[in-house]
Amino acid sequence: MSEYIHKSHNVSVLLYHLVFPAKYRRAVLDEQVDAELREVCLEIEKRYEIKFIEIGVDKDHVHFLVQSVPTYSVTKLVTMIKSLTAREIFKRCPQVKKQLWGGEFWSDGYFASTVGKHGDEGMIAKYVQGQGKEYLKLHRDDQLMLF
Repeated sequence: MSEYIHKSHNVSVLLYHLVFPAKYRRAVLDEQVDAELREVCLEIEKRYEIKFIEIGVDKDHVHFLVQSVPTYSVTKLVTMIKSLTAREIFKRCPQVKKQLWGGEFWSDGYFASTVGKHGDEGMIAKYVQGQGKEYLKLHRDDQLMLF
């Protein structure tokens, strides 16, 4: 669950719903890729001020419910998550690189939306679960933890 982040001069709760489609909308997300994606995201949490509230996959795209701090713009979050996850997925799952003809993991586009603290977070989670036909929740963090 999201929480208020207390820094020296501000208190914030910034939540974003991000959707990244795989390159060419190829269905490259299988059980192994899902597991590696989850692990990479949890490692990103340890190194950056990003908290993955929920991660969900639907064969050709991934939904992220992410909490971050005001110093990270949406563009910076997207760039950071896309680049780190793509590099690690290609390293850990070489068959994916072959499926994508040695190119990029993510398409250039993405969807980003802000989520309100009161009432909207649960609605977005339900919306994300209702997308696509084969949505699979990889991760849900309901534990409170300080950065």
